[in-house]
Amino acid sequence: MSAAPNHPQEEKVSYSFPKEERLHSKKLIAELFSKGSSFNLYPLRFVLIKSAAPSPTPPQVLVSVSKRYFKKAVDRNRIKRQLREVYRQHKQGLLSPQGYTLQLIGILYIGKEKSDFDLIRKKLISGLERSLNS
Repeated sequence: MSAAPNHPQEEKVSYSFPKEERLHSKKLIAELFSKGSSFNLYPLRFVLIKSAAPSPTPPQVLVSVSKRYFKKAVDRNRIKRQLREVYRQHKQGLLSPQGYTLQLIGILYIGKEKSDFDLIRKKLISGLERSLNS
């Protein structure tokens, strides 16, 4: 048996999307849509509330797909799964050295037709980058 080589401890990056990072509170959702700033990157709409000072806690995220355009729950759930997966993989880009500057994020799918995963990934990544720079 050979011993494992001694490597310096690497910083572990969490790619999970735990319940604490999901936006469920009706009060916070109402605040997000009443006080938040928004922009569109078709087929997505981003609604954001930035915090005054950087925080160590990650932002809470709301993912929504309109029932008006996607009558079948299967279609809505698939799009929501795709959005959550891309966010989960790229949320580390939201962390600056000081902490997280975003407090609440709403990601709404406003397209009328299903988009392929690559388009959703491209738009979501550029939307997250734009939300940090604005």
